[in-house]
Formats: sequence, C-alpha cells, structure tokens
Amino acid sequence: MAAPDRTFDPELEMNRLSFKEAGGSVAPGGSSSVWSAREPAYLYDDHRRSRRDRGRAAVGRWFDQFRRDSDRRITPPTVVHTAADRARGGSGARGMHYYDLAAANIGTVDTGLARELKGRHLQMIAIGGSIGTGLFVASGKSLNMGGPASVLIAYGFIGVMLWCTVQALGELAVAFPVAGSFSAYSTRFLDPAWGFAMGWNYCLQWLIVLPLEILAASMTVGYWNSHISRSLWVTIFLTSIVAINLLGVKFYGEAEFIFAIVKITAVIGFILLGIVINIGGYPDEGYIGGKFWSNPGAFNNGFKGLCSVFVTAAFAFAGTELVGLAAAETVNPRKSLPTAIKQVFWRITLFYIVALSVVGLLVPYNHPSLLGGAKDASASPFVIAIESAGIQILPGLMNGVILIAVLSVGNSAVFGSSRTLAALADQHQAPPFLSYVDRRGRPLFAVLVAAAVGLLAFLSAPAVLDWLLAVSGLSSVFTWGSICLAHVRFRAAWAARGRSPEELAFRAQAGVAGSWVGLGCNVVVLGAQFWTAAWPVDGGTTGRGRVEGFFLGYVCVPIVGGMYVAHKMWFGTRVVRVGDMDVDTGRREGRVSVLVVEREREEREGWPVWKRVYQALC
Repeated sequence: MAAPDRTFDPELEMNRLSFKEAGGSVAPGGSSSVWSAREPAYLYDDHRRSRRDRGRAAVGRWFDQFRRDSDRRITPPTVVHTAADRARGGSGARGMHYYDLAAANIGTVDTGLARELKGRHLQMIAIGGSIGTGLFVASGKSLNMGGPASVLIAYGFIGVMLWCTVQALGELAVAFPVAGSFSAYSTRFLDPAWGFAMGWNYCLQWLIVLPLEILAASMTVGYWNSHISRSLWVTIFLTSIVAINLLGVKFYGEAEFIFAIVKITAVIGFILLGIVINIGGYPDEGYIGGKFWSNPGAFNNGFKGLCSVFVTAAFAFAGTELVGLAAAETVNPRKSLPTAIKQVFWRITLFYIVALSVVGLLVPYNHPSLLGGAKDASASPFVIAIESAGIQILPGLMNGVILIAVLSVGNSAVFGSSRTLAALADQHQAPPFLSYVDRRGRPLFAVLVAAAVGLLAFLSAPAVLDWLLAVSGLSSVFTWGSICLAHVRFRAAWAARGRSPEELAFRAQAGVAGSWVGLGCNVVVLGAQFWTAAWPVDGGTTGRGRVEGFFLGYVCVPIVGGMYVAHKMWFGTRVVRVGDMDVDTGRREGRVSVLVVEREREEREGWPVWKRVYQALC
C-alpha cells in the first residue's frame, strides 16, 4: 500500500494550529476534531455557492409550476369548415360572425386540468357538497313561511327533481367527462347561445356566492366574540379559501372530504339528539311529540307558503351538480361517478328529509328567533332546538359546524366559478386568457378572478350583495332544467345513430322519463317563484317593497334571456339538430374494450339480489 502524502503545506498547517489554539484536540496522525468538523475556506465557499444554487433552483421550480406546458394551446383550435358545413352545421352562420361548434366541442376535451380526484372525493362532494347555509340556516326561513308540513312536502318535491336531474347528469358526465359540463352539454345538444347564457349565469352565481358566504362566516364567528373586526375574519377566510384552490384540485378534494365528514357527522348527531330531546322534552315542557304540528300548526300561509318553500328549498340544494363539474378532473370517472351520483339519494333522504322532520318536531314555525329575519347562525333552527333544550355546550359546537359548512360552500364557489370560466374560454365564450391552465393543472387566472370578486365581502353590505346574487338567483333551476333537456336530446341523437343505451357505461336509473319529470319540476319551481315574487306571502308589503322583492326574486330571467338573445344575434346560432349532434368527441369511456364491458355485465348478472339492490342504491 502506498504511503499517504505528507507534503508540508504552510497554509494548511497554520489553519490546524489556529484550530488547536481555539480549543481543538489533535488526534494522532495530525488530525483535529475541530478541523474534521470544518472545511477549508475554498471548500466552504463552494458549499455556500451550492446551497445558493439549490435555493435558486427551488424558487425557479416553484415559479415554473405556474407556466403553461409548452405543448398546451392558448386557445382552442379552430376547425375549418366549408360553406356547406356552415350552412347545415348546428352552430349556424346567419349572423355577422361564425360560431364554430365543432371547435367548441374539441376545446372542452383536453384542457390540461389535473385528473387527481378519486372516488372517495367524489362521494363526499356528492353527499356533503351542498350542505351549507341552505340546510342549517335558510331552513329556518322555510319553516317560518310554510310550517313543518310545507317544509317536508317542498324538500321532498325538490329532492325528487334533483334525483332525476343528477341521474341524467351522471349519464352525460360518464359519457362525456369534459370541462364545464353544464354549459358544454347545453352548447352541444341544445343551442350554443343557450350554453353561453347558462355558463355565464352559473358562473356569476358562484362568483357572488363566494363573498356572501365569507360574510356569513364572519357573522357566524360573532357568536363567540363580536368585538373582533369583521374585516379581519373576512381576510382570514378569503385567504384560506383561495389558498386551498391554488394548491390544486387534489387538495380541494381532500378539504371537501374533511368538511363533508364534519357536516355529515353533525347532521347524524343532531338527528339522534333531536329524537332524545323530543322524547325527553324541553326543561319546562316535558314530552314534545308532535304538538307543534297542532299548535301553532303544520302549515302556515296556506298554498302560497308552500310555494315559497319550493323556492327556498331549490336554493338549498344548489351545489348538487358540482359532482358533474368535477368529472373532467377525476382519475376514473367511469368507476367513480356512478357511485357518487347514487349517493344523492341518501343525502336527500337522510340529511334533508329526516333532519328537517326532526327540526319540525322541535321548533314551532312562530318561534321568536325565526321571526327576526336574521341571516346568521342565530336563525338556525338546529341551534334554536339545542338551546331550547337547555344544553349549554352543543349550541357552540353546532355554530362551529355551521361555520365549516359556510367555508365549504365558499370553497366550492371558487372551484365551480373557476372551472366554468375556464370552460367558457375553451368554447370561445369568454376571454381566452381565462383558459390558462398551468403545469399543475390549475385554471390559474380563473381562480384569481374568483378571488378578486371575493373582495366584495369587505363591503359588509348584505343588501348590495343580495342584489348582485339576484342577477343569477335562479341559475341553479335553469342549470338543472338544461341538464334534463340536454339528456333527452342526447338520447335522441344516440338512438338516431343506431346505438343502444346498453352501450353506455352508466345509464340514468330514471331514464328519459325521469329527465322529463325533472324538467317539468323545474318549470313548476320557476312558476312558483314568479307567483311568490309578484304576490309575496307578506301581503302588507308596500308597493315599492313588492317591486323590489319581485326584481330580487326574478331579475335573473330577463338577464338570462338577454344573454341568450345577444349571443344568438351576434353569431346567428340556432338549435342544434339531432342529426348534427356530436356524440363522440370527448367520450373517454369509448376507449374501453367491449370485452371489458361484456365481462362486467356478466358479473352483474351473477350477483345475488341483495347485492343488486345495494349497487342500485349505492
């Protein structure tokens, strides 16, 4: 073995002596413990430079994730058509400009959105997605206006309507898991002008819901401490919601998963507690039973009160359709979506019908807290029922659940509005920059636009926000009706191609008939809204108050009509004919092997009866 190099180096020796003088011990062989823990100056400089370079690289990678992939398009491709194609194409060419329907269909297929949502995310979005102020707070207004019987009838009616609608949405979303599914289906199967109106109205709904929910959350915090500035809570809540959405769709799914578990646990716990309270009674009343159905009564304000509850109940179910909007960002929509769609049945049955039945047994419709017209947690019949039972701790916990529910709806508002904005841009129905999707699959500019609108929460003026919300107040009803009609038209086009419904990976359990039922129910809700807006339950309202109430309740209709007419006049679009509908672009499940589908069908036929029933419901 060669001897080690012992060449004398004056500089190195001076460094060793200085370390030894500083207290370092020199081991045999001339090495120092202090020296062994340090490096020569030039090596230290290299190490420091290396750390600085790594830091710069990390910062560069962080900024790089916000860039668009080099192979991503900035705007959807334009498909060139001949004059004959324009003449017979469903997009129409009678106006000054030509709307390319084929390019719009292609634009929604591969947008670069990250497909990271899993089955458990979709199931929780379906079960707890719309459980928010509509159930916990607005149900108090419904109880006061119509009574407990009207609440059950109205929510059951809307539940049937939503079940039919979501079944139709599930079939379309599994077949076409494209971005901005609602407006995309209306554009493809109904009329591009109607798709434009539906997309923008739905987007405006969620954009305005965000500041409203943030404001409601800041008011809910006042239950514990009313001295802290509301603006501080608005800043905290808005920053948290935007941060969740900027972290990516997977983080959004995880957040909604946690929020939904909290809400579901709270509702189930309240149902069990409500049964105990009803049997044990309030401290000064004893056994309750159904006496509030007799005094003050099961109904209030007659048939008009029932119609008023129809409208409030429809708003309470807003957000149910988000599970279809998330289809484009799901890992395997063919497997995950059907299960999530079926969960709607349990949400309608357990979280609305059963929970509100318990509420109607515990809180009379003329309770003073319901008559105050408050819009915060103090008007929640859930909180009123617990406080009336003399329980000291649980009301605070229930307010915490309401706060989580409000933040969950605000979180969904950013998700829903940003995805709809990006999809509208992909279909040439919104500014092109909104279609920007970064390398992590986030519609970055669309999320930032939603965050900017959320700053309206600092106004702390609910009256102003109420007028803004009125612009799209009936958006959900229009959206649900459009989904049902699009499903009917899709089935007609599917049959016109000589294809059987058996070829679809998921078929609506209610079929085409269910879509007609859902469409009819939506028309009934629109009629009820018109009647109660023009002739409100409170007959003593002044003439000016009636006019203001009517516009607050129905101004959405002329706005939607105006957007529809404007788009049609600009592009000259017309209703898409059945023979011209595109039933292939965007069909992700079309690549699934026929043998796989046949094998799955054979497996289902061999299942026992109980498993078939379970799979049909769950």
